[in-house]
Amino acid sequence: MAISYKDAGVDVTSGYKAVELMKQHVKKTLNANVLGELGSFGGFYSIKDDIGSHPVLVSGTDGVGTKLKYAFISGTHDKIGIDCVAMCVNDVVCQGAKPLFFLDYFAVGKLDPKVAGQVVKGVADGCKQAGCALIGGETAEMPGFYKEGEYDLAGFCVGIVDKSKIINGANIKAGDVLIGLASNGIHSNGFSLVRKLLGEDLDELKSNKIPDSGKTYLDEVLSPTRIYVKTILALKDKFNLKGVAHVTGGGFIENIPRIFPKGIGAEIDVNAYDLPPIFKLLKEKSGLDNKGLYNTFNMGIGMVLAVDKKDVGGVLAELKTLGETAYVIGKTIKGEGLVFSDK
Repeated sequence: MAISYKDAGVDVTSGYKAVELMKQHVKKTLNANVLGELGSFGGFYSIKDDIGSHPVLVSGTDGVGTKLKYAFISGTHDKIGIDCVAMCVNDVVCQGAKPLFFLDYFAVGKLDPKVAGQVVKGVADGCKQAGCALIGGETAEMPGFYKEGEYDLAGFCVGIVDKSKIINGANIKAGDVLIGLASNGIHSNGFSLVRKLLGEDLDELKSNKIPDSGKTYLDEVLSPTRIYVKTILALKDKFNLKGVAHVTGGGFIENIPRIFPKGIGAEIDVNAYDLPPIFKLLKEKSGLDNKGLYNTFNMGIGMVLAVDKKDVGGVLAELKTLGETAYVIGKTIKGEGLVFSDK
């Protein structure tokens, strides 16, 4: 008696169905630079000679982390792809690069075409927000490798910037101003601790509400990462953005100093903005001090800009026009690392 691939746990017909469901979402992200059809062995993207005299490619890759657990628990699969895109494109745009295209990797023990289609819908939605094309990816069915109903998701992005317009933090000096752009909640970092603090019981997640918020725990943990690409690209055309930091794993403490040249640190005013209710709750439940909190979560700030003092008013006004909520959260100083103040 023959033993088929399906007998071993891989149903190729499910793969065909999944691809068909994915295509309807992928097509919405394509543009005139994309050559060929999804399903080829490689994705093709034409680089037009309109980026400047010395185009430089900038790449980034990331996953979603254990936030995936909340997608599994709730059966909500159409948002987690936005997180995957955001974690990559927000990194790339920190260097001043415009994201061009994105690839995803979706791995599962047993493929459910509908779930795969919903995941890729989220990826496509994220790509549309970032203005980049989803030109390919990989769907891997691996029986016995993942628990039933669980999967992994990762992504890869390539962007482009003229060498003369790269944002690298080299010109940041003491006395520059740090502007924080509000986050959309927890984004996609610190979820191993979030799960320990808020739990994984679906009924409790649905019923428990965050004080002073009105949102349930489930609303908050499923809220997708904000994508800042179009905002940063619009700002860089009008102002001198000396440095841009994406606040992800490691929070303020690890990410903001990454954009500083040697000998420069920062003073952060923790009272510069009202802490969002979810972070007040996480602070209360964890008992962490500022060092622990700001080294784990974004604390309500998803992106930080370093600008000259003279540009602050203009940048804040433009951010408001672009629909962002922004705050002056500190300044650069001589030294290393971050100092937290309570002004």
